[in-house]
Amino acid sequence: MTTFRRRFAEWRPPSLKRATLWVSQWFSKTAAFESPRVAAMASPHMQQPSFLLASLKADSMNKPFAQRCQDLVKVIEDFPAKELHTIFPWLVESIFGSLDGVLAGWNLRSLQGRVSPVEYSVAMEFLDPGGGPMMKLVYKLQAEDYKFDFPVSYLPGPVKASIQERVLPDSPLYHNKVQLPAPGGLGLHLALNPFEYYMFFFALSLITQKPLPGALHIRTSDCAYFILVDRYLSWFLPTEGSVLPPLSSSPGGPSPSPAPRTPAMPFASYGLHHTSLLKRHVSHQTSVNADPASHEIWRSETLLQVFVEMWLHHYSLEMYQKMQSPHAKESFMPSEEHVLAVRLLLKHLHAFSNSLRPEQASPSAHSHAASPLEEFKRAAVPRFVQQKLYLFLQHCFGHWPLDASFRAVLEMWLSYLQPWRYAPEKQALSSDSQARGVSERWAPFVQENLLIYTKLFLGFLSRALRTDLVSPKNALMVFRVAKVFAQPNLAEMIQRGEALGPELRKLVIPHRQHRLFTAPTFTGSFLSSWPPAVTDASFKVKSHVYSLEGQDCKYTPMFGPEVRALVLRLAQLITQAKQTAKSLSDQYGESTAGRPFLSWLGFYPTDTNGSYPGNDLDEMGQDSVRKTDEYLEKALEYLCQVFRLSEAQLAQLTLALGTAQDENGKKQLPDCVVGEDGLILTPLGRYQIINGLRRFDIEYQGDSELQPIRSYEIASLVRLLFRLSSAINHRFAGQMAALCSRADFLGSFCRYHLLEPGLSGRRLLSPVGRGRAANRARGPRLSLRFLGSYRTLLTLLLAFFVASLFCVGPLLCALLLVLGYVLYAVAMTLLTERGKLHQL
Repeated sequence: MTTFRRRFAEWRPPSLKRATLWVSQWFSKTAAFESPRVAAMASPHMQQPSFLLASLKADSMNKPFAQRCQDLVKVIEDFPAKELHTIFPWLVESIFGSLDGVLAGWNLRSLQGRVSPVEYSVAMEFLDPGGGPMMKLVYKLQAEDYKFDFPVSYLPGPVKASIQERVLPDSPLYHNKVQLPAPGGLGLHLALNPFEYYMFFFALSLITQKPLPGALHIRTSDCAYFILVDRYLSWFLPTEGSVLPPLSSSPGGPSPSPAPRTPAMPFASYGLHHTSLLKRHVSHQTSVNADPASHEIWRSETLLQVFVEMWLHHYSLEMYQKMQSPHAKESFMPSEEHVLAVRLLLKHLHAFSNSLRPEQASPSAHSHAASPLEEFKRAAVPRFVQQKLYLFLQHCFGHWPLDASFRAVLEMWLSYLQPWRYAPEKQALSSDSQARGVSERWAPFVQENLLIYTKLFLGFLSRALRTDLVSPKNALMVFRVAKVFAQPNLAEMIQRGEALGPELRKLVIPHRQHRLFTAPTFTGSFLSSWPPAVTDASFKVKSHVYSLEGQDCKYTPMFGPEVRALVLRLAQLITQAKQTAKSLSDQYGESTAGRPFLSWLGFYPTDTNGSYPGNDLDEMGQDSVRKTDEYLEKALEYLCQVFRLSEAQLAQLTLALGTAQDENGKKQLPDCVVGEDGLILTPLGRYQIINGLRRFDIEYQGDSELQPIRSYEIASLVRLLFRLSSAINHRFAGQMAALCSRADFLGSFCRYHLLEPGLSGRRLLSPVGRGRAANRARGPRLSLRFLGSYRTLLTLLLAFFVASLFCVGPLLCALLLVLGYVLYAVAMTLLTERGKLHQL
């Protein structure tokens, strides 16, 4: 063996296939010289080292990406399954990254066609489900019935906890796959076929792989991973036809066999803790004769189960029922990309389920002539998705931060609530389909998903009542929910669904108890264990509520008095937010229009008070303010339609908010009375301020020369200019006072420049006492502080630079600037004096 290692380190093979054959022959020759004692000590599970794997690993470090993929294509086509099964786990991990997140793989979540077109096209072609080399490798290994170990420790929390407690999960995906740890071997693991192993890694890479630091601004819809998700869903869950596309295995080879099915034997569900059950299940596994009909859909069934289990099954029903408090914490928190992938899955599932022909969609139309794929379309959403999605949404609604990123969760929820948007006949509808409303065809879906409509709407109300509706993004979310629930006929369907179950506590659900204590029969496909469709609408509603909330649930009707009170409170907040947005818009317009023209060039004191700190409207501009008002207006209109709020109720809300306007259309000050020391707030005025209904506009009214130095000012220059202006004011105080006291034009010109606007000329913006205001009267003085601003200096430099382009010297440019300002000051003086005459 030492001789082989030395020769192996010195030798370079001309080709992978010939080198592997040479190594195999060398192993057979050198094995005869090995000691029998050494061979006996070797572990029976240890495989011979694969030269093919070592060569591919070396190439992955040295060759570019496109060339590595070309080499992999040749390897997959030329080598037999016996050689390929040794590289399959490494290849899957090198593509999707390691389960612990250390190895990033191909970074499919950051790979975009417009950024890296070559790598993108190569990766998409290699992983294509309709004939890509990777799927060919999967089917080639599938035909040989190879198994690959997947550690249980990387499964979602509830599944991992259940298996570790020797309790088999209720999903058929795990049946007949759990393997107990061998002495000295791995821990609990699953024995997966190649297709399952590949899909497990593909689905989990969305959770285990963290986005790169530079990938924060990448559009999710353009990433290779999400495009692959869409392609896999379209290929394995087709919306056209009644059979799946044929398997794309190698020509002339055996056709891949379906996934092993679960034997008909008892198993424990969540909540039953039998410590030895799993051992009996694993040790008594028997061969399973798969149902021939299931050969057609095993890939579709496996893909859907893997996506649902890996993406949604992170919260157990029992844990949810015990932890109804919003303060309950769970270890897993989905990312925004995770939520977007789930939304993509839900949208495609709706299209997949709705692709049934109308005569096949009704439960009464079941017949032996229906294909397995058509049966799967009918049962996919209620069988696999509904419960896990409900728990997933409940956790997101209760624990997601109160910010604009909740929009992803909201759109995922609204996509599930509207299966009619993904129906084939939607394209044939005319433009007035919105006016016709939701068809009665969807009433069974609304009834079977009643809690996802009603209880999650209550959860959204509790979030909306705690958010700042003045923000355009939050206003848009309220508008989206109100618009969806305001679709004609939808509210009536929800009301009829609630009316079907007025006494929920008196009903016993037989099939739910049967699932807990006896074993379903898994004989080839989950379809054989799926119970017959229930035609009683009342029973369906009650069984749906019990299956998601338990028999001790306390249901709150969506159109009951409790929810109606919350809706009225939300309508009140919407009205208040509209008024706040309008006042901000008016204030922004006033502050903009009230500035002199030269204030934009730095020749006028800047407003240092700011406007409405803590809100993003000033940054977004007037367009966002208008959008906020439109969103809130339409949201209020839709809520009135859904809950039948009258005009009188809205008028009451308006009066309660104290929204009376004065004759000029400006918002009034808080309610107060005039006292000796100024304005005094009344109890009503305090209430208005505390609840944000009215407010005083606080401004700085002190000495403008003594304000703190701003960030846009040069500190040393401001101090120097203050000393200079103070010396001038002290030296020429008498002369300036005499000039300002003159009644002619010169006096008006001096007063315009040397006197500050008095409090008598300002609007009453805050409760300032008259005595204090009188003490603030100041004489004429010169202020040079505006010259210490960066903006002023930059404007002057820019003016001199532009003048130099026209061959105008600095001295002449300065004279022109002074002349222009004098003309502007003369015009402003005349306008000011004329305005005072009109006031008199």
